[in-house]
Amino acid sequence: MKKVKLELFTLPNRLTLIQIFMVIMILYMLFMSFEIPLAFKAGFGSETVAIGFLTDAMPLLAEQNHQKILPFKLPLTKVSTLSFNKSFEGVSELHKVAKHAYISGKKLWEEVESVSVSGFEFKEKLKGVMVLPCGLTLWSHVTVVGTPRWAHGESDSKIGVVKDRDEAVMVSQFMMELQGLKAVDNEEPPRILHFNPRIKGDWSGKPVIEQNTCYRMQWGTALRCEGWKSRADEETVDGQVKCEKWIHDDDNRSEEWKATWWLNRLMGRKKVVPIDWPYPFAEGKLFVLTISAGLEGYHVTVDGRHVTSFPYRTGFALEDATGLSINGDVDVHSIYAASLPTSHPSFAPQMHLELLPQWKAPPILGVNLELFIGILSAGNHFAERMAVRKSWMQHKLIKSSHVVARFFVALHGRKDINVEIKKEAEYFGDIIIVPYMDHYDLVVLKTIAICEYGIRTVAAKYIMKCDDDTFVRVDYVISEARQVQSGKSLYMGNMNYHHKPFRSGKWTEWVEDEYPTYANGPGYIISSDIAQFIVSEFERQKLKLFKMEDVSMGMWVEQFNSSREVEYVHSLKFCQFGCIEDYYTAHYQSPRQMTCMWDKLQHQGKPLCCNMR
Repeated sequence: MKKVKLELFTLPNRLTLIQIFMVIMILYMLFMSFEIPLAFKAGFGSETVAIGFLTDAMPLLAEQNHQKILPFKLPLTKVSTLSFNKSFEGVSELHKVAKHAYISGKKLWEEVESVSVSGFEFKEKLKGVMVLPCGLTLWSHVTVVGTPRWAHGESDSKIGVVKDRDEAVMVSQFMMELQGLKAVDNEEPPRILHFNPRIKGDWSGKPVIEQNTCYRMQWGTALRCEGWKSRADEETVDGQVKCEKWIHDDDNRSEEWKATWWLNRLMGRKKVVPIDWPYPFAEGKLFVLTISAGLEGYHVTVDGRHVTSFPYRTGFALEDATGLSINGDVDVHSIYAASLPTSHPSFAPQMHLELLPQWKAPPILGVNLELFIGILSAGNHFAERMAVRKSWMQHKLIKSSHVVARFFVALHGRKDINVEIKKEAEYFGDIIIVPYMDHYDLVVLKTIAICEYGIRTVAAKYIMKCDDDTFVRVDYVISEARQVQSGKSLYMGNMNYHHKPFRSGKWTEWVEDEYPTYANGPGYIISSDIAQFIVSEFERQKLKLFKMEDVSMGMWVEQFNSSREVEYVHSLKFCQFGCIEDYYTAHYQSPRQMTCMWDKLQHQGKPLCCNMR
């Protein structure tokens, strides 16, 4: 009897448990039926959220409660209006400390500046380039609000390759660049950061974002974000991936995929809902883009989502980014830049010059040197000269005075710069002032001054001319010159043969059909007899001058060759553009690259390039 009573007692409990479980499942199904549509409605992308439906519900909650939110009518004051300065006139130590802290704090606050312009001002007044007077610093950021234009048929033959039936390629892309407007005079400014979203028109046929750097017309290796997230083992930038993921046109978002995702979610295999975002730019759709400067690189966010990070490259400093350029298929509505510095190191020589005895030029022990190197430099290139002193001018042949190197600098338009140049020349002893107002068209006068110094002051057998952004392997340059038969006239470098003259721009005055054979200007060598001829003809006022310094040298050597045979020696290792393996000279090297190349030469014993471009 007890057994029967026990079974009757437990049976209802089992039924109750089953009923409770069924109710829970029904509630869970109802819950999921609301979550799934809202999760898909949010879009697709690389980020994950635990409860996606909450993000969609937030605007609804705000809309319901908007009447309760009162507008803030008082202006937001960033700095206290309390008059601190007058309160620090006391004689106590605390008053003195407070006054010093106030003065220092005021100075620091003044260094935090911002710049903002409207789209109309940017286009009409600034002509697409906004000046950032002192460049960027750590945590500076630039925000751009714009709208990409609709795709158009591209007529440029480099992009718009004609398809079948004469259908042009449809293109929609724009370029935003941080440029070094003050870095190089009379040349294309370096691109500290080149940010190029290609909505349509990329060779891949997909929307991509390409980033790069360019120093004196030499492009680096591009970082292309094509919609795939960076590999897990790839180096990050301040903890951020270089490329985020976005939806591709060929991504499979079928009903079968959604059903699989729903089943996985139902079975509890995933505790988060993956959200795949679309490509961050769309034709005719407003965007808000922000570029910020981190510890390791630039970070780009669009509409509040991280899109890409670009690591800093050797030779491209934040303070050099003195301009923002935007062009292409985009309408700019406004630009805002904040946390900007108020001083630029180009106008603060003390930030670059290291007044240490180890960087001074050694005394000239005697005449009849084998090689003299004349380095062309601009007045405000304090950083470039310092980098040369700390790199290849530390070679044992120069430190022992077997080879002599000197900078040739003309006068700057600013008196304070000339005062600093004078101090620099007196301390380091390696600057020769060429007393004329510096101008790009008159660089040729510095070359003549190099020849004059090489034959009369140091009486060198060979005279080399280079630029302050040229890295020179001194021992290999001498070795190459020694290969020529003793007593023979020499003209050595990266030779140009039968080059046609420019018929547009600033070098249009050449009337002949071809330039004479000439070596590229970044680095070449002539024998002392050619230098003697040049100086003599100049002093007799018979030397013909041309704006292109390297072409002028070719013209003078050709004239000398008519009376005495000259051996022309051509070598690609006198590199004209950037750096190549096993170089003799490397051109377009920034100050940081100079010291990097010297370190590699010293520690690894090999002529390795830094950030080869």
